[in-house]
Amino acid sequence: MPLDFSALATESRLLIEVPLRPVQGTRFQPTGFPNLGAAVYSHPDADKGQVVLVESAQSMANRLETVCWDEPNDDWVAPLKGLPVVKVVDKDGKPLTNSLLEAHRLNSPYILEGKDKTVLDMLKARLASMEEGRVDLRELARVLLEFDANALLHGVFLAKKELAGGRLRLPRALSAFIEAGDAKVAASGGVKNDSVNPSGDAAKGFGNVPFARDEYTSPAITAFFNLDLRQIRAFGLGTDVGDLLIALALFKIRRLLTDGLRLRTACDLEPMGEPRVTRPESGFTVPPLKDLEAALPGLIEAVGAKGLFGDDRVLTVSYEKK
Repeated sequence: MPLDFSALATESRLLIEVPLRPVQGTRFQPTGFPNLGAAVYSHPDADKGQVVLVESAQSMANRLETVCWDEPNDDWVAPLKGLPVVKVVDKDGKPLTNSLLEAHRLNSPYILEGKDKTVLDMLKARLASMEEGRVDLRELARVLLEFDANALLHGVFLAKKELAGGRLRLPRALSAFIEAGDAKVAASGGVKNDSVNPSGDAAKGFGNVPFARDEYTSPAITAFFNLDLRQIRAFGLGTDVGDLLIALALFKIRRLLTDGLRLRTACDLEPMGEPRVTRPESGFTVPPLKDLEAALPGLIEAVGAKGLFGDDRVLTVSYEKK
């Protein structure tokens, strides 16, 4: 059925929550950080114990992008074909990476730092008017749309001095994270066995090596999604682009919930019911995945027909070190 975003027309945010649970058992392994381990903190309501960050905003952005790419065929998944993207090949012409999968998107060193200056030169030419004075975010959004619409949802920071002195950036319009409330440590451990030489030098990979392991349990694991509708409208790119970006964001969320919640070996989650819209409080329900898949090709072509994707929707550059 056709998508109806009229309930979002005057809203500043679309906020969505989804309760999750482990696919098997009760334990899960949260994301870890160097010199910190798991991010554990007290709930503002002291009676609700401690909270553990299961997945960070940075990691969730990467996961929301990954579900859009068909890795074996080096292309968008079927409903998204026709969206612009910058592909990178190696010196032998084999696929290396692309602007969707790179953590810094168009600011990837494989796109801007190699011998091939195609994208850098195009950006310099298109954004030359911003070398001095305030950055025109509308024009920046229009240019980025031609290279990779994904950057308008997940943000980009073109940190090269050749591009307006490194001042060109867009914040995320779509952000997400996963938290677990009233979390408790499930301590365990194990041993790396060496049946040949149990007392060998562990520093060189030999010997039996015992280790401790902390996982967690929680009665309330929740995925949170935040779509900044005001920012999307502020791009000034029109209703067709706005509808495409909203549909693309919801597609990413639905695909992640369907296919992308195996976060780690010991953190395999699944939704407990449908996504719950907490803002606006009434009038909007997240469309089913099949409706989003059916509508996206038409939304993509509507934007493409206006020439907003540029001349070449797949721009291929080669990467060799300077």
